Amino acid sequence: MQQPLRHPEQAPSTAWHTLEPGEVWERLDSTERGLGASEARRRLVAQGPNRLPAARRPSALRRLLSQFHNLLIYVLLAAAAITAALGDWLDTAVILGVVLINAVIGFVQEGKAERALEAVSAMLARKATVWRDGRRLEIDATDLVVGDVVWLESGARVPADLRLWQVNSLGIDEAALTGESVPVDKNTEAVLQAAALGDRSGMAYAGTVVTQGQASGVVVAIGSDTELGRIGQLVSAVHSLTTPLTRRLDQFARQITLAILVLSGVVFWYGSQIGERPVLEMFLAVVGLAVSAIPEGLPAIVTITLAIGTAAMARRRAVVRRLPAVETLGSVGVICTDKTGTLTKNEMTAVELHLAGEMIEVSGAGYAPQGEFSVAQRAIDPSQRPELMRLARCALLCNDAHLHPDQDGVWTLAGDPTEGALLTLALKAGLDPEQAQRESPRIAAIPFESEHRFMATLHRNASAEVMALLKGAPERVIGLCTRDAKGQALDVEAWRSRVREAAGQGQRVLALAECEMPPDAEALTMDDITPRFTLLGLVGLMDPARPEAVKAVAECQRAGIRVLMITGDHAATAAAIGAGIGLHAGKPLTGTEIDQLDDAALRQRLGETDVVARASPEHKLRLVASLQASGQLVSMTGDGVNDAPALKAADIGVAMGQRGTDAARQAADLVLTDDNFASIAAAVREGRRVFDNIKKALLFIIPTNGGEAGIILLAVFAGLAMPITAGQILWVNMVTSVTLDIAIAFEPEEAGVMQRAPRPPREPLITRLLLMRIGYVSLLMVGACFWVYHWELGRGSSLEVVRTAVVNMLVVSQVFYLFNVRHFTASALRWETLMGNPIAVAAAVMTLVLQSLFIYAPPMQQLFGTGALDLTAWALIIALASAIFLAVEAEKALLRRRGVQRM
Repeated sequence: MQQPLRHPEQAPSTAWHTLEPGEVWERLDSTERGLGASEARRRLVAQGPNRLPAARRPSALRRLLSQFHNLLIYVLLAAAAITAALGDWLDTAVILGVVLINAVIGFVQEGKAERALEAVSAMLARKATVWRDGRRLEIDATDLVVGDVVWLESGARVPADLRLWQVNSLGIDEAALTGESVPVDKNTEAVLQAAALGDRSGMAYAGTVVTQGQASGVVVAIGSDTELGRIGQLVSAVHSLTTPLTRRLDQFARQITLAILVLSGVVFWYGSQIGERPVLEMFLAVVGLAVSAIPEGLPAIVTITLAIGTAAMARRRAVVRRLPAVETLGSVGVICTDKTGTLTKNEMTAVELHLAGEMIEVSGAGYAPQGEFSVAQRAIDPSQRPELMRLARCALLCNDAHLHPDQDGVWTLAGDPTEGALLTLALKAGLDPEQAQRESPRIAAIPFESEHRFMATLHRNASAEVMALLKGAPERVIGLCTRDAKGQALDVEAWRSRVREAAGQGQRVLALAECEMPPDAEALTMDDITPRFTLLGLVGLMDPARPEAVKAVAECQRAGIRVLMITGDHAATAAAIGAGIGLHAGKPLTGTEIDQLDDAALRQRLGETDVVARASPEHKLRLVASLQASGQLVSMTGDGVNDAPALKAADIGVAMGQRGTDAARQAADLVLTDDNFASIAAAVREGRRVFDNIKKALLFIIPTNGGEAGIILLAVFAGLAMPITAGQILWVNMVTSVTLDIAIAFEPEEAGVMQRAPRPPREPLITRLLLMRIGYVSLLMVGACFWVYHWELGRGSSLEVVRTAVVNMLVVSQVFYLFNVRHFTASALRWETLMGNPIAVAAAVMTLVLQSLFIYAPPMQQLFGTGALDLTAWALIIALASAIFLAVEAEKALLRRRGVQRM
């Protein structure tokens, strides 16, 4: 009977990659024949199932209630309660309507995002093949326990963390966990404890996928104790950060709420005590002041602006999970991006051929057989180069991969990425795979194994000649060759130098060779692989950069945004890709270095390079934290489960939608449906447009509120009759909220939006220049309204007509001011002011129609206490609104002379 696992709680913390297989069996009380069924059941009870904790999501009710968690909303609800208590049901309905619209928009948007998500646990395999009681069984992967012996084969997803003890040509795709761009060859060797995750060749980790070969391994960690589970714990330990917009809006809400409360108290005290007005009259005046000063349309217009930005980003292949994330990208100063699949195509490509006496460059990227061959940037015909065609033929025949175009014409690979790149190379050279295999059918093969590090095939052609073809690691293949393709004695050191040079450029290098065999040869064994081959050449392969990513990186850099590439690849590969896309790739930072640096030294080292290699999830988290500590607003981009903690910790996380894991998508704020860095640059542009439009909305809404509040304040302190009632104030706010405010959300981007530096993270929402403009316009509106007020009184008009004229002055001046606001400092005295945003023109016309109903329709006159205006009153109002428009343009001209472009 098997002994129980002595220290199950210590098993996950053991550095299993440092132990030989024999030590692992002993520590886990297991054997090569696996566990007994009874012992497996006992351990399952003790250790629990092999699954990750399910992510908890907020209920629909909680998401709905969270939409009301905003200080401005609280103030609006309080104002609604007061107006209801006073029996002012119109004001109450308008206020509650604005609040409800805002809540519904936010709730619906978040609901769509939640329905698109899936749990992290989907990364784990559903089934596992294990040895139990000496028999091989397929069981539910959740029933795996520490000590189980698992069988792996090509195409299988690794169900738990395994220490490998038998390996046959095993390759595992670990990109989701480490960021490694090519499958990793595995063996059973122990490595040093400090080895990076991607260098632990004797381990297989949960969630990764077997690309070739077979293996057996013993389970050393399950569920939350796996590397995948550890990353999940990192994700859950990271608290989501508030976005710059939410921080600025919260700060603004606190400031304006405090100002309204203080001002209302002062007005009530002055009017009732100094002015000796009735308490009820002053209470109503204070309510009117509060209603006028609160920008009740702001939450709705911000949400609408963000929603419009969300739709625009979706058209640019960026799906927004949280509304505030729309503008956050417009604020970032650093974009930390993964390499594989984001900056690169995640499709290995042959880029250089090293033949005897020359080097040939190969263009084209990915598996599509489109590209040409060139020497010194001069195109050549491959069919006229016998040595090139011999190498291409070898690459085609000594190959197990298959390529085919899908219904959309996209070439897809079945097989190993490296072999796919060689097959594409042969297709570019004009070879036909089916014809080549008919002419030289394979009669035997030696599959690739990590022990001998090559693959060999045997072929007989139509002339009955038999050839052995060889491809593999250069150091192994070169040692089996005696001459080159031109028949010259092989200069081993020269070829090794060329290998080192290509590897130093980040290329993965393969050597290809051939050897004539006896005509009667029918088999191929290791005894046939002796130093008698002809070296056909070397093939340098890379995961090429996306051409559009190169342009997008340059655009981000022009916009003052630093792009930092963080990858699990080796330093040389990362540096080569980084340099190719325009990053400062000298002295790349590595994960080992990060572990050795303190926080201050790390910040200094980050200033020396834009490339970080061999980075683990903890390294990525620390890098994000270091950049944030230095005052940067950070975006993190990635697709693997190893990226999830940093995606969540960043100010905005951007996940890949095609190749991205569920863990990455769940942790992110934004998902790119085309996995393309160029879409990030487009999203940055859209984010900046959205934030500009939110600031324009503030620049439009607050002066109106300031003008309304100023009218009431001046009336109270001057002892005048109220020029405007609370209901009329809400009419102004309501009619402009559903017309003019919304038009601002559709404003196109400002000129040069991607040529200016990112906003400082701590910059307030209301800057000094913005506050000056708000104060300036508020005073202009107050002055114009009192001019009309006194003019109408001087004409002997009734109080209803006087108030109507004041309301009309406010609305018409807003219509004119809307076209001032379309640009922060650029002149509005041009044709583009009317043609640049047709929605603004339509909104202005609709506002004037509604205002005409307010003035002349009998039901509206009775409801709001208004009276009809004559043409003389209209002429004065339009003249004063035009004067306000020109006064603002004069102030903008002054700012332009001072070089101010944004506020």
